[in-house]
Amino acid sequence: MTTAQPRTDLDVQPTPLALLLLGREADPTSERGVDCPGDLPSPSDPDLVARARAAKEKLGDKVFVLGHHYQRDEVIQFVDVTGDSFKLARDAAARPEAEYIVFCGVHFMAESADILTSDEQKVVLPDLAAGCSMADMATAEQVAECWDVLSEAGVADQVVPVAYMNSSADIKAFTGRHGGTICTSSNAKRALEWAFDQGQDPATTKILFLPDQHLGRNTAVRDLGMSLEDCVVYNPHKPNGGLTAEQLRDARMILWRGHCSVHGRFSLESVEDVRARVPGVNVLVHPECRHEVVAAADLVGSTEYIIKTLEAAPRGSKWAIGTELNLVRRLANRFAAEDKEIVFLDRTVCFCSTMNRIDLPHLVWTLESLAEGNLVNRIEVDEETEDFAKLALERMLALP
Repeated sequence: MTTAQPRTDLDVQPTPLALLLLGREADPTSERGVDCPGDLPSPSDPDLVARARAAKEKLGDKVFVLGHHYQRDEVIQFVDVTGDSFKLARDAAARPEAEYIVFCGVHFMAESADILTSDEQKVVLPDLAAGCSMADMATAEQVAECWDVLSEAGVADQVVPVAYMNSSADIKAFTGRHGGTICTSSNAKRALEWAFDQGQDPATTKILFLPDQHLGRNTAVRDLGMSLEDCVVYNPHKPNGGLTAEQLRDARMILWRGHCSVHGRFSLESVEDVRARVPGVNVLVHPECRHEVVAAADLVGSTEYIIKTLEAAPRGSKWAIGTELNLVRRLANRFAAEDKEIVFLDRTVCFCSTMNRIDLPHLVWTLESLAEGNLVNRIEVDEETEDFAKLALERMLALP
């Protein structure tokens, strides 16, 4: 009896996207990085925790480690602060004595940290292939083409761009060049109100919201009282965005066709199912979820809002959370002692795959490299892009 051997003659070639997701090769139209040089320690190395601790201790105040809420627990244990992307970038800027900012998050977050920190500080991303599928859905070339479409339709001078924080430095710079602002999921309402006030006639002013259509739609309809008919979706993969000049002239919100791969998976069926499974449950979701999910939820808010809501929740309350699973699981463990029942909104496990590229081997390799004096995986934004991106960020910081 012979044992079947794996076939090696299959005529299968990895696509550029597959190579990119593996951290190999480059995509000039993507906000993600390229190769991760050097040999990573084995993920089964039992000494990884001790190695990370020793390297961080050796670096001392020279390193400041940031961890996004969606990171794995194995990484979170070594970070100095946790938070959402903008909070972490501001925390980095508030630590000018730290020579190295190690950002355990994704590429656009590290870019924002580089924009807001001093030239002397060096921002490092442990895995350059840790990108963001949402940010990748709007490239600089596509957005420039969209602006041409708006100009040809005769409405560009009425349009104010608002870019979500979850966008590349190039998109933030585009927003700054064209008089727009950045927003987070916490201040999206204020950002839209500000943008509508920038036009000569607020009644005819339009907003180009990118790259997340759901946050833009939910904010406009739920928070500003607009209708779904006020919104159109610009698809960069279709001629003229798939829209007529008349549709662009009639719209108030021009939503970029982008979404979060995690939050976009939640459905109305998910909400109905969890209500049937957990009587008396409170459904709390992130505004990046689809409009029908947000409409069916009890509460809607940013990651920080979700955390604060659960902190203030009464003992014994029940919650179904529509956001990334690492955070939901961490919150469930944190509040178990208070008899708060916290479940994931969907039955299917869903991590942010690119956020999860930052694992303990990558963090150990990064910290040990820096401790040995080897700067790796630095994220740098060019001066012109940084200037215009910072302008858009400053407009956000000036919002009332």
